[in-house]
Amino acid sequence: MQDIDDPAQTHELAEEQAVETAEDVKTDKTTIEKNTPPKKKKNTAKQYAIRFFIRIGIAVLVISLTLILVLGVYVNHSNSSYPMIKDGDLCFTFKLAKLKQGDVTAFRSGDEIKFGRVVAIEGDTVEIKNGQVLVNGIGLYEDTVYSTSSEGSKIDYPYNVPKDTVFVLNDLRSDTSDSRTLGGIPLSDCKGKVIFVMRRRGI
Repeated sequence: MQDIDDPAQTHELAEEQAVETAEDVKTDKTTIEKNTPPKKKKNTAKQYAIRFFIRIGIAVLVISLTLILVLGVYVNHSNSSYPMIKDGDLCFTFKLAKLKQGDVTAFRSGDEIKFGRVVAIEGDTVEIKNGQVLVNGIGLYEDTVYSTSSEGSKIDYPYNVPKDTVFVLNDLRSDTSDSRTLGGIPLSDCKGKVIFVMRRRGI
C-alpha cells in the first residue's frame, strides 16, 4: 500500500469517498422506499357513508330495471284461473318469454290484470265443439281436462287468431271472461309467462 503524503491528494481522496458514501446512502434509501408499501389512508365515516349509499343506489337501480324489463309481479284478484292460481295469489311473470300453447299469461283487460292459459297463437284456427277445444282441427291436449262451452261467446267459430295476438281461456272454463268474450289478446297487453305463484291465502 502506497502512502499518500500529498495533502491535496489526501483531500481529493476524502472527497471521492464522501461522494461514494452519499451515493450508497441515496441508493439504500431509494431501495428502502421502493420496498416499503405506501401507507393506506384511513377512510372517514363520511366516505364509508357515501360508498354505502352508492351501493344501495346501484342495487335499487338493478332491481328496478329487472322488474321493468324482465320480471312482472302481480296479484290475482279472481278465481278465473282456479285451481292453478287462486284469488289473492302473488304471481311472477317472465316478460321476455315467447308465449306458446299451454303457457299461463298475465294480460291487461281494461283496468285490471287477468290470468289465462294460451290455447292458440296467431294464425291458428279455434273451434269449440261438444265441450272440447279444437285448434287447427285437432283436440287440445291438456294435463287437466276442462269442459269448455262456446255458450256466451261473443266471437264466431271457427275463429282465426289475428296477427300479434293469442287466444286465451280461463282454467275455470265456466268463466267466459277470456278470448271467448274478448277475442284475441294483443301481445302488447300480455305481461309475460307466469313462472312462479306464491300462495298468500289458505296456507
